[in-house]
Amino acid sequence: MAAGLLAAGLTLTACAPTAQSGADPEGGGADAQAPESVDVGIVYSKTGLLAAYGEEYYAGLQAGIDYATDGTGKVGETEINLTYHDDGGDPDKAVSIAKELIGKEYKILAGTTASGIALKLAEQAEQNQVLYISGPAATDAVTGINDYTFRSGRQSVQDVATAGQFVDDLDGSKVLVFAQDNAFGQGNVAAVESVLGAEGAQVSDILVPEDVTEFTPFARQIVDAKPDLVFVAWAGANAGSMWQALEQQGAFEAAPIVTGLANKATYGAYGAAGEKISFLSHYFPGAAQNEVEEFMMDHVEEQGAEPDLFTPDGFVAGQMIVRAIEEGGGTDVDSMVQALEGWEFEGPKGTTTVRAEDHALIQDMYQAKLVQEGSEWTPELVDTVGAADAAPPVAGQ
Repeated sequence: MAAGLLAAGLTLTACAPTAQSGADPEGGGADAQAPESVDVGIVYSKTGLLAAYGEEYYAGLQAGIDYATDGTGKVGETEINLTYHDDGGDPDKAVSIAKELIGKEYKILAGTTASGIALKLAEQAEQNQVLYISGPAATDAVTGINDYTFRSGRQSVQDVATAGQFVDDLDGSKVLVFAQDNAFGQGNVAAVESVLGAEGAQVSDILVPEDVTEFTPFARQIVDAKPDLVFVAWAGANAGSMWQALEQQGAFEAAPIVTGLANKATYGAYGAAGEKISFLSHYFPGAAQNEVEEFMMDHVEEQGAEPDLFTPDGFVAGQMIVRAIEEGGGTDVDSMVQALEGWEFEGPKGTTTVRAEDHALIQDMYQAKLVQEGSEWTPELVDTVGAADAAPPVAGQ
């Protein structure tokens, strides 16, 4: 969750796309005048602060393309030419790359790990009328931003809605947001007020200055507030000290404490509090238990990588790219947009829908817990939050 704010296929007939599955030629589909190849520009963080997430996205994308093309890398006779470009987490660099690719007549761009970059590339997509499929970037602002922008991952409101499922009845419940006093923390307060407040929750917050190193007084404030749910949004090197203070002051006995489950590298960072935290989860390996997820995990592992938090975002991007090329030939942007709008398919997280009204990606979310086995921490599924229950409000309404 922190990474997203700093900053998933089968067709409806339940079979992978084939060379014969292009659109009606009269609709401007792939079989009308299929090009020999279609260039697709992948702009993502290969280096920089979010490089680990970029790596997960990359591995998932390879698996998604192979799945959706039956391993051919082609749609019919059209070769999908993926080119990879490292934005290093720099929005200006990403925009320069996008402009260069658009100048070379690329009609499809995808990727982006950081939210700030996603918003910049969405602007380029609208200005130049090219298809853009954002990746792990979680900012809600991407949804409904323009007709040309889609996303292959979840958004922050879906995280918050999942957190709300830890309370049986939100109406009248006391929800406390515990976060840092910065844009990241304040953004989470706003999201919780927007989503859970709309369900009748009484939302309050404890915002901790970024330079604080002693968290005991703030942990005591949680206990004294007597909330029904605590939503923690935290990013930074002092997270371990913060969790330790919450445990020592009895905050976990005061109320369920919910936060987002990040990637595998963070599992050990919670210390003794790890088994007490209630986690909302976009994804962890094995969460979905379906054939598409199994394909994704096997493919990624065969390539020497590990499936992780944002692997499905890359996989779904691959499915969406293939779908767009099938129906629009990789050149007819309007046809590609129409092909994605309202598309329902089976992804690694189960039945997934691109909402036509604003291009939100409607998908299952998860509740999880961490279990310690020796020196290792492993996530276990507590419950699946259905796609409809986690769906964000339609943007602009």
